[in-house]
Amino acid sequence: MSKRRGVIVAVLVVFVVGLLGEFLFWPTGKYVEVPGSAESLKPYVKVAGTKDTAKGSYLLTTVGIIGPATPVELLYGKLQPYAEIDDASDLMGNETSAEYAQLQRYYIKSAADMATAAAFKAAKRPYQITHKGIYVMSLLKGSPFKSQLQLGDTITKLDGKAYQTANAYVQAIQSRPVGSRLTLTYQRHGQQHTATGKLMRLPGTKKAGIGITLTEHTVTKTRPKVTIDAGNIGGPSAGLMFAVQVYTQITGKDFRHGQKIAGTGTIDADGTVGQIGGIDKKVYMANKQGAKVFFAPDMPATKKLLKLDPTYQNNYAVAKKTARELGSKMKIVPVRTLQDALAYLKAH
Repeated sequence: MSKRRGVIVAVLVVFVVGLLGEFLFWPTGKYVEVPGSAESLKPYVKVAGTKDTAKGSYLLTTVGIIGPATPVELLYGKLQPYAEIDDASDLMGNETSAEYAQLQRYYIKSAADMATAAAFKAAKRPYQITHKGIYVMSLLKGSPFKSQLQLGDTITKLDGKAYQTANAYVQAIQSRPVGSRLTLTYQRHGQQHTATGKLMRLPGTKKAGIGITLTEHTVTKTRPKVTIDAGNIGGPSAGLMFAVQVYTQITGKDFRHGQKIAGTGTIDADGTVGQIGGIDKKVYMANKQGAKVFFAPDMPATKKLLKLDPTYQNNYAVAKKTARELGSKMKIVPVRTLQDALAYLKAH
């Protein structure tokens, strides 16, 4: 081979390798859900005047998200146990990555607040919930307020009137006719603003709405003071285990007996536990970290639920199936309320 020809071949090789490298690390727009972590709640939950020094731990379980994934990351993700490949719309709906991340932070803040209230209620200790309004979690494409409201705003009044729960706000809006004008008072970065628009017809219904998804913006005050900070972890599914950890610290009782106890589930202030996503991945991580017990939300697949979502699967059923597949000796415990979890702990 001539020297000139050798140089041309070398240049072509470098060019092809460069193209291949760019392809392998070019974002595909896909996201991969994989097992995340199973971490002790002790560093995240602080109760003034107390410290959880007993052996064992309650574990917070998470789902990891890789994306927007490159071809290399997609391949890596597919090799992980219980991995799922999602389009951006499947995972985040209409939100951008930044909006989705912010949404998850609001969800976990709300979960911590509800968990604190539920724990104090279960312990029969006094607590006070102050309703600040409703968080704007997302805005529908056709929302008449889309150009005025932003994710994270807190709506505090409807035509000058405040309500005490998110349901009360929803009912007040839906009691009005579609097309009627409504003025919202809302807070953004500590500043008060107003927005006015005509109520839309909510998709698939005849009811009036403002075209947002929402969650309660509450502040729970207690004595001793409870502070929950999960760092970069987001989402509502840590609620149940937050509540179990808070209850343990305010009562000073050790229910773990040196064991690692994991679980997942949303929670309301009254202690009701709700369904979550990615439970197979959470069971996998809890088993990997040596948990002896795993609390799983138990909402059976009723005809009504299946009509709304034909793909619906009961968390508890999926958790049991996953544990069997793993050959795990971890006890999967069905829970519908915080009291169910506490009753199991007290009995074992």
